[in-house]
Amino acid sequence: MSRRQRAAESTTARATAPRRALSRSFWIWLFIGSIVVMAGGALAADWWIGLPEGAQPKFVGRQSCIECHQPQHEQFVGSHHDLAMDRATSETVLGDFNDSELTHHGITSRMFRRDGLYFINTEGPDGKLADFEIKYVFGVTPLQQYMVEFDRPDDLPENEIARLQVLRVSWDTLQKKWFHLDPPDVKEKLDPSDMLHWTGFAQCWNHMCADCHSTNLQKNYDVASGIYHTTFSEIDVSCEACHGPGSLHVQLAKAKSPFWDRKQGFALAKLKGTDNRPQVEMCATCHSRRRGVQPGHQAGCGYYDYFANELLHTNIYHADGQIQDEVYEYGSFIQSKMFHKGIRCSDCHNPHSAKLKYEGNKLCTNCHQHPAAKYDTFAHHHHKEGSAGASCVDCHMPSTTYMEVDPRRDHSIRIPRPDLSVKLGTGNACTGCHLQTDAATVKMRERPDLKSYADWLRASQRGESAVKNELTRIDRWADEHADKWYGSRRKKEPHFAEALHAARTNSVDAQRQLLAMIEKSTQPAIARATAIMEIRSFVNPQESSDTGVTKALVSVLKDSDPSVRAAAVIALQGASDDTIIRALVPVLDDPSRLVRTEAARVLARIPDEQLRGDKLLRLREVLAEFEASASLVNDRAEGHLMLGVLAESRGRLSDAQRHYENAMRVQPGVTGPRGQLAMLLERLIDEAQSQAQQASQQGNKAAMEAALGPIPSLHFEMERLRQDELSLIERDARLVPEEPLMQQQLGFARHTQGWRKEASHALLTAYLLDPRSTNAAYALAIYYRDTGWPEKALEIVADVNKNLSAPAHLRLLEAELKEELKARSSAGPAAK
Repeated sequence: MSRRQRAAESTTARATAPRRALSRSFWIWLFIGSIVVMAGGALAADWWIGLPEGAQPKFVGRQSCIECHQPQHEQFVGSHHDLAMDRATSETVLGDFNDSELTHHGITSRMFRRDGLYFINTEGPDGKLADFEIKYVFGVTPLQQYMVEFDRPDDLPENEIARLQVLRVSWDTLQKKWFHLDPPDVKEKLDPSDMLHWTGFAQCWNHMCADCHSTNLQKNYDVASGIYHTTFSEIDVSCEACHGPGSLHVQLAKAKSPFWDRKQGFALAKLKGTDNRPQVEMCATCHSRRRGVQPGHQAGCGYYDYFANELLHTNIYHADGQIQDEVYEYGSFIQSKMFHKGIRCSDCHNPHSAKLKYEGNKLCTNCHQHPAAKYDTFAHHHHKEGSAGASCVDCHMPSTTYMEVDPRRDHSIRIPRPDLSVKLGTGNACTGCHLQTDAATVKMRERPDLKSYADWLRASQRGESAVKNELTRIDRWADEHADKWYGSRRKKEPHFAEALHAARTNSVDAQRQLLAMIEKSTQPAIARATAIMEIRSFVNPQESSDTGVTKALVSVLKDSDPSVRAAAVIALQGASDDTIIRALVPVLDDPSRLVRTEAARVLARIPDEQLRGDKLLRLREVLAEFEASASLVNDRAEGHLMLGVLAESRGRLSDAQRHYENAMRVQPGVTGPRGQLAMLLERLIDEAQSQAQQASQQGNKAAMEAALGPIPSLHFEMERLRQDELSLIERDARLVPEEPLMQQQLGFARHTQGWRKEASHALLTAYLLDPRSTNAAYALAIYYRDTGWPEKALEIVADVNKNLSAPAHLRLLEAELKEELKARSSAGPAAK
């Protein structure tokens, strides 16, 4: 090849080289791009697909959590949640079982060991001393309790627990001594048949305690056999009790995918975020006094879909919302400004160790970092540094001792209001503290029944004038000092206590104050719901939904808080059928199960022909939800009573009879089921007599005899039930002779037996025990009217209506009595 040819080829090669390089680069980038697109597509598909639709998480146990969450587990070990319950072993039993003895009410209990097991020799259900094996321990500090298993069949699987009873003989873990845990306000010896006895229903672990001391608790009570088949996934309050069943979370964590699930996130309960309610309500499932609405609650479920918290009722909370009975923390905390400003439990408590995050005042000043130590200084608290008066929690979260040795702080986090104490007789932290050091109360403090401030308040409420006078004196002293320190114009915001106190004392101004409070959305929801429950007696069935109290209740059916809406539904059950239908049928679609099931319960009394179509179908759907709630208390008479009343209102009389009989079977010693069944049998007798009369008029002798046939046996059974019910009511009335409601029940039970003089005595006793009780006055007036003494009935009713804030039914009764007496007067002496 010539030089010229080689030069030409070289030139051509140099010209085509960039094109080859560009072509190579194109294919390389195309390949890379394809990989990226494919990878992106795979990632997108992986992100999009996530967990299968409808995947249900299962409980997998704490061992599945420890692998990735070791620090949290280390904090958890030894916490109150970790030690909430355990089997009785040498590692878990804290009490002295070395032949220790405790004598209480003449019964000497001996705690001992035998063959490596723990026993107590004490009074059993038959009233005789016997040995009982301790199977489980309960709690760790400040007390530990012990449990004995009863009614365990030989064939019960090992993982199932029969009936456990919690001993009242308990171990004080701080003082290292045995003590007897008496029921609140019950200091006398309990009869073995009493439900408060350690072998009675009130001390049954399966129903009273288990749900909040173990994880994934399934009560599993069999009504037919009366046997519990209780199970749990973990014996204590473990990870999944708060975070929810963890199988899907573990599945996602171990997957090769770089994503969590696009819909379920971590596949656990969402306890963080800007809204504090999910976490607070999760804690509230155990840290609240509540009733169940639906079985099957798991972490992350809405509180009001599964529970209804106790409101600020008499003997449970004071009128200003301070704790009185054992109510735990939730009902207090949701009253507080802290809750309404977004504070949650974990802001103060380590959720895994359950300990406070800081000691002393730092717990509060960690957030309240105002200039120049505005609060943690003498200029604010006016007390010596280090004293109780200088402690944030002692002033703003005073404690009340429950279970003899367990002080619990009031979580409403309130400013002390001695001015309200002077006005209403409520408590305040200043008096509670200074009562213990006041020189003038030394003699009274020696009384064994006045150990704590709570005892003083109870004695004052019972009407002990000496106690009341001393409290008033110190309340005034505290109020004067507050004026002196903070100025006479110190912050004294209007408080819902005044409206609730007016309702509790039946003040003539109660209705106006309650209405004003209900309409004030700035008040805590729990207080407004309580006001609604108080005002329900003022609902007039003759009033339209556009007027008065009824109008106010209908308006709050759209409130944002489920507890307020539910209270309004309950209050409206006293309205007319037309109002109930118009107001509550739409509520059947309320997003909260608590609200819509309450609406269904109230609507259940409405005849089907007044609803029809989609309304009737929807009612039946929601009633099925309501009926499911009865399984939560199927080991108690109340669950079966609830189903019986519902069945009776729907016309299913045979179902109602079965439910009442089940109520008697599961709790033979409880009042209520026999009386309810007796009224049902009376209804069956009336229907049979009506059928017989119709058959007689038609000349059908066979049908008449068939209708009359069951009446003698029904009548015999009805009378037997009423006699048995009377015996039970008389027993209860002897136990609590100063309880007006018990005397009312006794009066009506005696009346059904034809004991007019005894019935009148009991009803009059109820009225005299609480002359300001409109219920007692109404019961006595009705009795007088129905037994031929309308003049006496009118005298009682007129006096109440004149001096108290009278409910609608009392005003209606007064009008009816006046009309009756007027008619009798017009008819002349013969009519009388």
